[in-house]
Amino acid sequence: MVVGVGILIYFLGVLPLVEYAKKTEEEILLKKRALVRYDEFLQNRKVIEEDLNRTVKQYEGVQQRLLPGETPQLGAATLQEVVKRLSEKNGIGIRSFRILDSKETGFFRKVSIHIDFNPTNSMLSLGQFIYDIENHERGLMISEMDLIIFNPRMPTQIQGSLVISGLMKAAPTPKEKGKEG
Repeated sequence: MVVGVGILIYFLGVLPLVEYAKKTEEEILLKKRALVRYDEFLQNRKVIEEDLNRTVKQYEGVQQRLLPGETPQLGAATLQEVVKRLSEKNGIGIRSFRILDSKETGFFRKVSIHIDFNPTNSMLSLGQFIYDIENHERGLMISEMDLIIFNPRMPTQIQGSLVISGLMKAAPTPKEKGKEG
């Protein structure tokens, strides 16, 4: 009977205390590891803040290169205005503008316009016009180019069409819209 009481005390009293002590030691060890990690973050705070500031500046730089506007139509209107200004600056006569369908590309929306320009006698003006588009602050690009030379033996006049594209922010997903409102 004494052995039975001893076994009963062992299973009901001692064993649960030993298990509790093991769990407590494991929790203490996990919490110490977490504290060490937090301490490492605090020690590296300056480096992390510098990385964050650099990332924020890069983000702002990318945002400045995007076309403004909430809708593709507003982005296309801005793109059209920029192209019109550049064509006037370089003496390129534009016959027509056509807004193309926008395309979602991940975090961005690609907005494009198709332009037809009048025959021009100045290759230098056309070259400067193309250069100005490709090096514009809004990050524009020429995705298609179709040029026609009337007389290949004496290429004095050239006309054609360009598809000019720019990027803007993609529309927020329905999940993000709910967060904003």
